[in-house]
Amino acid sequence: MADEDEVRLTGQVKDKLVRSKEAWAREGRLLTGSTADPLAKRLPPGQRLVQDFPVLDLGVQPDVNPANWRLRVEGLVMAPLRLTLEEFMALPQSERVNDIHCVTQWSRYDNHWQGVPVQALLAMARPKDEARFVALTSYDGYTTNLAMDDFARDENLFAHSWAGAKLERQHGGPVRLVVPHLYFWKSPKWVTRIELLREDRPGFWEVRGYHNRGDPWMEERYG
Repeated sequence: MADEDEVRLTGQVKDKLVRSKEAWAREGRLLTGSTADPLAKRLPPGQRLVQDFPVLDLGVQPDVNPANWRLRVEGLVMAPLRLTLEEFMALPQSERVNDIHCVTQWSRYDNHWQGVPVQALLAMARPKDEARFVALTSYDGYTTNLAMDDFARDENLFAHSWAGAKLERQHGGPVRLVVPHLYFWKSPKWVTRIELLREDRPGFWEVRGYHNRGDPWMEERYG
């Protein structure tokens, strides 16, 4: 990242937590062995409903100065983007209401988000025909990957607000991605870079035994 993109990190990576979750993948923890049709069953297999909004991260939270925040769209695009927060907020805004499902087994219904649709940014960046995958990088160094078909869905949003208020840092503020049809590790907090690729590039959890796609109704927790 350029110097102006650098941010102060609070905390440190919880190595013990990472190792335990790698062990979950090896052991197949939380797997029920069942699948469901999302049109017929709202709660995916093995999930439980919560009313609060659990905070999950690697132990590090970036302290992003809004004046220095940047969202870059790079790689296989005709018009690379490098947006400031002011420019991002000036884009057409949309609202979404959806359920979210974490691989650690909690689900939360009816989350109200406000932000910029993924498709709006893609329309500005103009992906090249050979762009088939997306690699996402966050300010804490976290990475994840998506197929273009999953990334470009209508319901996906780069959110800056949740439940009518500015998104708190602990939940990914100033901006996070929301991809509600996949497990929530595919919706990175503190997102800063979107790279469109010809070949897939597995991210932090994907190289540690987690599924490359992460469909909750197919119970794709691990791969």
